[in-house]
Amino acid sequence: MTTTVADQILDRLRSWDVTHVFGYAGDGINGLLAAWQRAGDEPRFVQARHEEMAAFEAVGYAKFTGRVGVCTATSGPGAIHLLNGLYDAKLDHVPVVAIVGQTARSAMGGNYQQEVDLTTLYKDVASDYCQMVTVPEQLPNVLDRAMRIAASRRTVTAVIVPSDVQELEYAAPGHAFKMVPSSLDLTWAAPVPADHDLQRAAEVLNSGQKTAILVGQGARSAAAEVTEIADLLGAGAAKALLGKDVLSDELPWVTGAIGLLGTRPSYEMMMDCDTLLVVGSNFPYSQFLPKFGQARAVQIDIDPTMVGLRYPFEVNLVGDAAATLRRLVPMLTRRDDRSWRDDIEAKVQRWWEVMQRRATTSADPINPELVLHELSPRLPDDAIVASDSGSSANWYARHLKFRGDMRGSLSGTLATMGPGVPYVIGAKFGHPDRPCVAIVGDGAMQMNGINELITISKYWQDWADPRMVIAVLHNNDLNQVTWELRAMGGSPQFLPSQHLPDFPYADYARSLGLGGVLAAKPDEVAPAWEQALQADRPCVVEFLTDPAVPPIPPHATWDQLEKALESIVRGDSDRVDVIKEGVKSKIQEFLPGTKEEDSTS
Repeated sequence: MTTTVADQILDRLRSWDVTHVFGYAGDGINGLLAAWQRAGDEPRFVQARHEEMAAFEAVGYAKFTGRVGVCTATSGPGAIHLLNGLYDAKLDHVPVVAIVGQTARSAMGGNYQQEVDLTTLYKDVASDYCQMVTVPEQLPNVLDRAMRIAASRRTVTAVIVPSDVQELEYAAPGHAFKMVPSSLDLTWAAPVPADHDLQRAAEVLNSGQKTAILVGQGARSAAAEVTEIADLLGAGAAKALLGKDVLSDELPWVTGAIGLLGTRPSYEMMMDCDTLLVVGSNFPYSQFLPKFGQARAVQIDIDPTMVGLRYPFEVNLVGDAAATLRRLVPMLTRRDDRSWRDDIEAKVQRWWEVMQRRATTSADPINPELVLHELSPRLPDDAIVASDSGSSANWYARHLKFRGDMRGSLSGTLATMGPGVPYVIGAKFGHPDRPCVAIVGDGAMQMNGINELITISKYWQDWADPRMVIAVLHNNDLNQVTWELRAMGGSPQFLPSQHLPDFPYADYARSLGLGGVLAAKPDEVAPAWEQALQADRPCVVEFLTDPAVPPIPPHATWDQLEKALESIVRGDSDRVDVIKEGVKSKIQEFLPGTKEEDSTS
């Protein structure tokens, strides 16, 4: 039987140990689909409900496995639909390869049906490598480079294959002029900075008395080394959202998230420190870092193009996080004065007490903070958690205590709506034996999550552990934007844009053969979680939450608070509830009973 270009593409993917490709069919990839049939569905074709969801599933797969995610789509509209998910991968530095169809070569330039200039369309999202295969001999080189560049640069690459090329007989590149052979082997280096640069960094870190550490996803393999350095320097550590799973929240010196969705201990640590060490993070909001001139700073990052950003670092170390920190440890002097660390730990303890009180603040009907607060101790130690964008990300960032082998992620940089459900679908194909939880607002659920429940119903019986919980915060409001309008612009709630139609999420899940649980009162929250986490199939848990509970950060400025009140005065439809819930929540930070206040009483 003749081997076609499409056959060769799938064979080469198998050689790269690609086991799943997330996609949606279309005639622009008919040659590939026929090859999949001949190959016995290896690698496995995972059918999403929309190409954007296929891309998100590839991103979730890559984020939670560390492997390259692969997605595919037809020419024209299919390739266009992939873009949002691919930008999510690019901005969060996740390796994803897109294989897309194109109209036949003979029709190119003829304004043909579904003809889109894909090399131009993809030149930004796949700026590191985007190529169109026009003759069989370009393979396997083009595909090998796409895989290798995506993996090594942690980015998006694209391979465009016209429909007629897919069906051509494959011919390998020969030992001849202008032929480019290729190979599969890929080894990894762990680069480290030169000793004199490490010594400069050590001098900065040893000179300080109040050291703050910020870790991101680039420190995920360096938790032990970060812990050792934090102990040596008596430092506290904050976590960028993409690095939430790097350090356990059970460590008393870990201050939690940083930034607009962050914690008060993280904010105060950054405002008071005199030395800053950033490891594997591209956290963009410099206003949450020490004031310029306040702290001497060192950055460690494996990507030389990402160092020196966000803050005036004195020393920029390019290298693998774990290997660099191991080389740095012998150069550091143990700090005997632990007062800085003790103060951080006291504030962290108080923070968790405040979070508990905020979660148990009454609301109508359910406080959304209670939903995540009750989930936290019930999460299995090997759970994979994805949050969607919106107010759900606030509660994910602040209330979930990660521990053990837990993993978690969200759309950190693009902050797009919609990846929560497809992320856990992709994760489940990478780790079918681990429980997965998605935290999703009703806005994102209506945008696309409802449809991906169909994908879950299609595949869940193939998973070794069927536990997958989709938690929907049902408040009939695009809540994050509503709060941004209130707090940042002083605008009243604009109901035509913010109010969402009602939808029976749990009932719909049951109609698909999935589990469905409705929690309508606070005392139903914990039992709902327990039922879902013990279910014999994926389960949607619908929590009826109060949109008037404010996700304003605990360090909100008076200006933000004033504008929120101003919007209420201007006629916000929730104005009475906003005043009530905002005051009640803020009071929780000042109630007696914390360690700090007891010491002065």
